[in-house]
Formats: sequence, C-alpha cells, structure tokens
Amino acid sequence: MGLHRRALLGSALAVPFIRAAGAQPAPTTPILFVHGNGDHAALWMTTLWRFETNGWPRDRMMAVNMPDPAARADDAVAQAGRSSSTEQTTRLATFVAELRARTGAPRVALIGNSRGGYPIRDFVAQQGGASQVSHVVTCGTPNHGVYDWDANPGSEFNARSPFLRRLNGGATDVAAGTSFLTIRSDNDLYAQADGRYASRPGVPTGITQDGPSLRGANNILLTGLDHRETAYHWRSFREQFKHVAGREPHTLTVQPEERPALGGLVTGLANGAATNRPVAGATVELFLIDWHGQRESEEPLYRTTTGVDGAWGSVTLPPWRFAPVEIVLTVPGQLTAHYFRSNFPRSTQVLHLRPPAPLTEAERGAAAVMRMTRPRGYFSWPRDVVLLNDTEIAEKRDGVASVATASLRLPAERVGSAIYGVFNEEKLIGRVVPLAEDRIGVMELTW
Repeated sequence: MGLHRRALLGSALAVPFIRAAGAQPAPTTPILFVHGNGDHAALWMTTLWRFETNGWPRDRMMAVNMPDPAARADDAVAQAGRSSSTEQTTRLATFVAELRARTGAPRVALIGNSRGGYPIRDFVAQQGGASQVSHVVTCGTPNHGVYDWDANPGSEFNARSPFLRRLNGGATDVAAGTSFLTIRSDNDLYAQADGRYASRPGVPTGITQDGPSLRGANNILLTGLDHRETAYHWRSFREQFKHVAGREPHTLTVQPEERPALGGLVTGLANGAATNRPVAGATVELFLIDWHGQRESEEPLYRTTTGVDGAWGSVTLPPWRFAPVEIVLTVPGQLTAHYFRSNFPRSTQVLHLRPPAPLTEAERGAAAVMRMTRPRGYFSWPRDVVLLNDTEIAEKRDGVASVATASLRLPAERVGSAIYGVFNEEKLIGRVVPLAEDRIGVMELTW
C-alpha cells in the first residue's frame, strides 16, 4: 500500500474517534511544555498535535524556547551561550505567568523533557510555584543525576552538585497540592549504571534506570523507549494526557487538517552550543516536492527573509496534500541546509529551524553529504529499521539507544538524484545537493 493511500486510510480510521471526542467538554487546564538540554520547542510538535486531536484547545498550550538551552559545564561559572539552573527557573516563572495571564487560569500543568524537568521541579517545589501549578510531568529527567561522581562537581547533571542536592535533599521530592508524574525507561542513555554515555566507559555512574523517579510522585516505567521518546512517543503522550485530563485520550493518532499552516523561528549556533535566540537575515524557502525528491516548481511556494525576531511563516499548504516538502534555510556564514520532511498533517507555529551542525572530519572532501536525523528520539537496534539509500546506516550500534543522526557521503554523479531514508514506518525522500556550493541535505524525521 502506497504512502499516500496509507495516510488517507489512517485519517479515515481516526474520524469516528474524533467525532466521539467532540461530544466531551473541552479540557480547561493550560499546559506549558519545556524542552531538554540543547533542544527547542519544535520537539513538542507531534505531542501538541495529539493533544489538539483529543480536543485540547490550541490556545491553551504553550511550547517554549529557553534562550540558551544548553547547561553550563559548571553551574556556578558563567559560560557564553549556555545557561545556569537559576536562569532556567527564572525564565520558566516568566513563561508560567504569561500563560496564566493569557488564559486567565489560576493554575497550569507543566510537562518537561530531560533538563526541562529541572526548572519545573525547582519552580514548583523550591521556589513557591506550587500554587500556580496543578500537574507536573517529568519525562526522562535525570532527577538524581546522570552520574554520582567526585568529578565535575558543579555540573547540573552530577548527583553531588549543589543544585541536585538542594532539589533532592528534603523529606519528599514533590510539593503538596501539585500532582507529580515521572516517566522513565530502561533504554535511556542518561539513566545507565555504566559511564559509557557520560564519557567514562566502564566506570560505574552510581545511577540506575530508577534515577528519574521521584519520592512522592507516580513513577511509570515505559520499557523500550529511548531518552527522548519518554517525552515525544505516543506511549508517553497517553500517560501525559491521562495525568492532566484524568481520563484516557480518545485516540493516539494525529487527525489531519485540510490545509495546514506552517511557521516558526530561525535560531542559531553560538560558541559551540545550540541557541534559541532569533537569527535575522536568514532566508527560508519552502518547495513542494514529489515522491522522487524533485521540486514541483522552480518557484518556491513560500520565501521570506527573517527580521530581528527570527520569525518565518505562516505558509498554508495545498488542501489534503500528503506529499513531502523541502525547506531551504540559508544563514550567512553557515552551510545552506536543504531540509527534506515528510508531510505535515496539522498546522504548527513551532517549526523552528537551525543551521546544520558543521561538517565532521569524515564528511569533509565529499562531493555531497546527506544526513538523516531524528530529533524526537534515537535509533535503537534491533528495535528499529533504519535505512539510508536502501542500506542499514553505518552508525548502527547495538545496546542502549544513543544514535540520532546518520550521515552518507555521496559521489558527484549522484548530485540531483533522489535518495530515500526509512525509519520503521516513516519514509523520507530527499535530493542530493552539491557540497561544493556549501549545501548539505538533511532528511529530518517527524515521528
């Protein structure tokens, strides 16, 4: 069965459930979503779609960008382009106040992935924010550290850091009157007994898969999910929804809209770390492409140059179009990225774009480079099927899920030709672009 037909069939099967959902009263609790270390609000896109599909009003949800999302090496020492735990908590308090003011709700729910759970816990349990927060969900948050070592004592991720000692030093890890849920997994690279994923293989971390659990919370283990999937997978969505809504979701799938509208921000890289600060002067072009990776027209459906706010969009797609798109991001001084994406079933204004990471040593000297990346999870073997150019990726690694990007070097004769990527049931179609023109292809998975 073709991808187009499967997409239509999937939406048709979802319709009866959505009609049933329409008979239910709309949820009223506003939800604020907080991303993890080095990430941005765009990772919550599919989760937002699932909440919307289940009747949650779009204007009562808010996925936020922390300006400098990467943690400092030492929490107490200023580091350009990175943030302290105090800065994260202060920013979160501002976002909570904004969402409460916008919705008129006295209390909101907070859901965080990985590092995003830290300011949530700090705000609610340590800084008096419990009266403003009805529900908390931490997803894959290393609540008791990634490691428990004498080394790097100032790191947020060290169980011995002043920050985590303060968060975990009381009689309970939660706050009275606020309902806490933690979601963890046995396949989380940041909750492992061996220090391999903290750059010290063979050294015990002092942490186990129970590290994300909290005393006084409802702690749930979702086996097999990787670190990011503890937040962005449909199994995690179900638990998040149940916790905040107090009932089961009517469907776990995403109901398509007839004409999705897309938009977001262009952000950048600074001092070797990802930043969510806006980039002015970036060019964004969106092309419709066919199932062979070729543009349907040489003229883009949309083109803009960002202003000081870094915003692009909104661009509305043709009705019921289940074909892929190409988004070209040009930022002065950076590689031009040709992002190849599968179809967008629903509208989003958090389709944030960043320049691609610099070339690796292995990629230099190639005529063309195509990357395939999975922002909302990692690749795991033998759990997943991951193919690039009809071949298993060279980065294949058994054990805990820890690989999120594959890269393929291609000869000059492949420039302009189609290339395919597969991650389980999601298939991406791209087109090889010349590295000699400082262009790189990136097939970015949605699910």
